[in-house]
Amino acid sequence: MDAARALLIESGPQAVTLKAVAARIGRTHANLLHHFGSAAGLQKALAERMAADITATIGEAVLAARAGTRDPRAIVDLTFDAFDREGAGALASWMILTGNEDALDPILQAIHRLVDQLAAGTGIGARPIAEETLHLVLMALGDALLGAPMARALGLSRTRARDLALAALLGSDAGRA
Repeated sequence: MDAARALLIESGPQAVTLKAVAARIGRTHANLLHHFGSAAGLQKALAERMAADITATIGEAVLAARAGTRDPRAIVDLTFDAFDREGAGALASWMILTGNEDALDPILQAIHRLVDQLAAGTGIGARPIAEETLHLVLMALGDALLGAPMARALGLSRTRARDLALAALLGSDAGRA
């Protein structure tokens, strides 16, 4: 999984093939085929691993922000980074575009589990945690896919979407320019 994740980050989701991962770890294509069944199976396993890692980290940040020991901006940055720098946005888009939508299930299930775990408390802002999560994930995904060119086209800072997401999370007008 580490090799698959590295390929995703380095070269994008189209590079996460059985052959490429096998070459990276010194195994044969047949070894990986036996274990994952197909490139789609490999991508689904990668999505599951990434989702578990990312939601655990974000969950810890939410609990720390609720306790007042961590800035809520960390939640926004972790979410945006997961979709952009760590490749979750590209992987999710690739799965949808290639008709492998069921491979998104591990991501959606991990997010749902996190929301259920966090639902015992309030969100960071005034909205229910499920709504905050929906808003933040969709903003982070959109930013990963189109954020840089859109910000450039509008003459805005590359971090402006993060600022807006934080303001929305906090339920404040701080995001208004």
